[in-house]
Amino acid sequence: MLAGGGDTSFKVRIWGARGSVPVSGSEFRRYGGNTPCVEMRCGGRTLLFDAGTGIRPAGVSMLRSGVRDVHLFFSHFHYDHVLGLPFFAPLYDPSIRLEIWSGHLAGIMSTREMLRGLMRAPWFPVEISICRAAVVSRDFRSGDVINPWPEVTVRTGSLNHPGGCIGYRVEYGGRAVAFICDTEHVEGAPDANVLALIENADLVIYDAAYTDEEMKSRRGFGHSSWQEGVRLCRAAGAKKLALFHHDPFRTDIELARIEARAKEAFPGAFAARDGQSLTFQARQAAKKQV
Repeated sequence: MLAGGGDTSFKVRIWGARGSVPVSGSEFRRYGGNTPCVEMRCGGRTLLFDAGTGIRPAGVSMLRSGVRDVHLFFSHFHYDHVLGLPFFAPLYDPSIRLEIWSGHLAGIMSTREMLRGLMRAPWFPVEISICRAAVVSRDFRSGDVINPWPEVTVRTGSLNHPGGCIGYRVEYGGRAVAFICDTEHVEGAPDANVLALIENADLVIYDAAYTDEEMKSRRGFGHSSWQEGVRLCRAAGAKKLALFHHDPFRTDIELARIEARAKEAFPGAFAARDGQSLTFQARQAAKKQV
């Protein structure tokens, strides 16, 4: 669906916003417990970012809505970001074309090698070869600019996380959404890669696992604070900030308090929750399909 008759909106849906491990129970109902997965639909084009447990309901929704062509981008392959992939229903549907991208281990390990390592004995009962979808593995290097479709641009950059991690900026129809997860900031030294990815973005999805106060005892964990997200968005002129990768011990009550503090500091801030959707109308006509 492109300019000239179809849907040209930029839609974002959070399928999983929790970090480290999935959680459940009465204390986690409002914000949810699924680990990272974010869907972006650019005028009918579908992109996914990470395959935590949130990708399971995402897959069910996609099949029901008739999506058949998907690009899945990984920030990295830590457990909480890949745990849901074997349970992504479109993987087993022969009518689906799925292109899977990674770049955090460029020159060390390919996307195909990582996928094979994820689905094999003794950690999983079947190998990825059982999947009936047309799966294409793609590799890139940090800094590369990717055009999965002519009208959609995906910019990439390195994040500060153990083992490497990639941040993304998706541009479509004059709008921009950044996915920055996982990253650890250095106090007093804004990350230049992050600033470049979030510059004037309509929405920044940012690793806000901790508070500034908690960071003192969590250095080296590879995560950031909601306060740093606010500082970065102010510096970059971003419009909205989605606090993401919630600490698994953070209850609804605690997240609501953090959200209130964040809103006071930056009116466009909110705590991301499972199932949440945002829509941005295109500012300019998208390129026509080639």
